[in-house]
Amino acid sequence: MPSRADGRVVSVAPERLGAWLDGFAARHGHPRATVTDAGLFLAGPDGATAAVRLDWGPLPGLDPLAEVVAAALRPRPAAALIVRRRAHAVGIFRGEQLLTGRHDSHYAQSRTKAGGWSQQRYARRRGNQAERAYREAADDAAAVLLPRLAEVEVLATGGDQAAVNQVLAEPALAGLASLPRVRVDGVPDPNAGVLAGFGRRLREVRITLNELA
Repeated sequence: MPSRADGRVVSVAPERLGAWLDGFAARHGHPRATVTDAGLFLAGPDGATAAVRLDWGPLPGLDPLAEVVAAALRPRPAAALIVRRRAHAVGIFRGEQLLTGRHDSHYAQSRTKAGGWSQQRYARRRGNQAERAYREAADDAAAVLLPRLAEVEVLATGGDQAAVNQVLAEPALAGLASLPRVRVDGVPDPNAGVLAGFGRRLREVRITLNELA
């Protein structure tokens, strides 16, 4: 599959994906489809391309356009872990529906311009605050996600990737960390509303378009 490093990215709701694919063909001609484990690459006769990211694994490839729509529409069970310095959230989703979840906020000291020993004390305090916040996130992940690990297909993550990785490095979360992962970009500090809406964000199909599309 060609590189997706360049081009603009659009997010399409599963319910709109079939119409979006029809519109791509209407605008650019019937596309040639190339299927890999990572995605579906569409190339129109006019040079327009669309790379459809397959977060849920490979397609059989017999009828890739229909298969990618069917895969997007299936309400898959997923565990969610969103971590930032100031807040975290965890949840179990089936499709867009949040079945169970928990969220919490943390105190995080704002930045300072002080130097010398004051700056060093500030850095230690921020480090301690972050460690405490990530421990709390790991505790909630263990309490909410681990008991239902057998029900889910993937782990969906959002927030600060370094913070997510630190939480998942906890030995007690090894089973969670071993799940296939889906990354949801652009998730703000989580609260009840962000967590409730995460299922919709998770199901969106991400498509990278070249300059002709």
